[in-house]
Amino acid sequence: MARRQTGEDTTDRATEPSAEQQFLRLMSHEMRTPLNGVIGMLGLLQRTRLDGAQRAYLDSARTSAEHLLGLVNDLLDYARLEAGKLEFDAAPVCLESLVRGVAELLSPKAHDKGLEIAWSVAADAPDVLADEGRLRQVLFNLAGNAVKFTESGGVRISVERVNGAARRPKLAFIVDDTGPGVPAEARERIFEEFGHVDASDAGRFGGAGLGLAVVRKLAVAMGGKVSVGGRPDGPGARFRFEAAFPAAPGAVRDASLEGHTVEVISPDPFVAAAAVAQVEASGGRIARGAPVALVDHAARAPGCGLAAAPAGRRAIILLKPSERDLIARYRSAGFHGYLIKPLRRASLAERVLAAAGALRSERPGAPPPPPPDDDRVVAGRFSGTRVLLVEDNPVGALLASTLLKREGCAVETAASGHEALEAMKRARYDLVFMDMRMPGMDGPTAARQLRGRGDTTPIVALTANAFAEDRKACLEAGMDDHLVKPLELAALRAALTRWTNREVRAKVAAG
Repeated sequence: MARRQTGEDTTDRATEPSAEQQFLRLMSHEMRTPLNGVIGMLGLLQRTRLDGAQRAYLDSARTSAEHLLGLVNDLLDYARLEAGKLEFDAAPVCLESLVRGVAELLSPKAHDKGLEIAWSVAADAPDVLADEGRLRQVLFNLAGNAVKFTESGGVRISVERVNGAARRPKLAFIVDDTGPGVPAEARERIFEEFGHVDASDAGRFGGAGLGLAVVRKLAVAMGGKVSVGGRPDGPGARFRFEAAFPAAPGAVRDASLEGHTVEVISPDPFVAAAAVAQVEASGGRIARGAPVALVDHAARAPGCGLAAAPAGRRAIILLKPSERDLIARYRSAGFHGYLIKPLRRASLAERVLAAAGALRSERPGAPPPPPPDDDRVVAGRFSGTRVLLVEDNPVGALLASTLLKREGCAVETAASGHEALEAMKRARYDLVFMDMRMPGMDGPTAARQLRGRGDTTPIVALTANAFAEDRKACLEAGMDDHLVKPLELAALRAALTRWTNREVRAKVAAG
């Protein structure tokens, strides 16, 4: 694994944690931990019955807490970048998983505002060797900013290849929005410390104006550049991060739609463009009147509850997660399947093949099984999954166990590494979520001891810190994955899917 520091001193002494680094790490943990508890508990409270006034108070409290956490994150990241202490660990990055993850994490906030959010990765943009955490931070800051400042329309995240050699392609990570745009005179200022388009932005939207300054410093540290301009095909802004990365070896995307044509019907330009790009990235072609049509629920006629299926063709309806109750009605209306927005390319290809009757059964003569339901609309899909939650903070333990139980998991808890070791002597678990910092025996030490005695149960680290060193430490200790608090439901579900599905686990291990 290639490793690079932003500072110039790369001696052994420079790699040891300095007093400043230790202080930043301590402050990160001590400041994030109570904030994570506040945000998590407010999130649980939002899922209870509240009257209008109570919900308004709660929404204001959560918004304030999230702004404060964002400020803490930006200040800590900026301080470390200023000190030149950030390290970059290069490893294979699946661009589709990266961009999809960012879009899906932001989709609840976007959909709550009535916005669409969509993503795509061009067919010729290869997977690369890079620091996935830092790339995610850049994309999340840019796309999160777009969602914050856009009041109607939507946001699209896309990745294109702009040039570069086969071994070192140059990629453009693009975030388009339909917001107010950025005036030409402010396009440099917003990347400066405490920079805003105008002074009123800080009061209206919160934040100190450090997020884009962090993005610029990260972009420069990765040998790239970030810029903003007007969206070329309509009102709004386009943020663009370009950098060259080594190509990841052996990464080839499937072209399962080769030979198939699809029509996309959506009134939203971002949803339509992303769907078109995903069809083409899967080897398919776009054509009007194609045998299979992707129809956006938003394309329904005024006053109609459902969108109309194109006559004489097979149609797939596109829905937001909150519109899941319409799936049965659309099936009764003759639609041949559904897709949940933001769209996933693999699911899109699978549903198109199923609608076209091109799926093949593994058993000769038997009909092919229907595509599985999207995990974003299936409740209790982890029913019976045995989880050991190792967390010393009672608020954090309550939050995580509540979220896991709502997903159908059977949860047992331990408050230290010693308790976790004893629990895993007594019983078997499908998955372990383990806090990194605990009194007595911490998470990495417990993980090493478990691996030392031959236990292969998947372990997902939980930490209040978002530093690359923490992810590296958990992987070196034998843990399998890493989640940053406060736990987001989408990220938690993704981890459950990844580590409790044997087929998916095999693919992750092989990768």
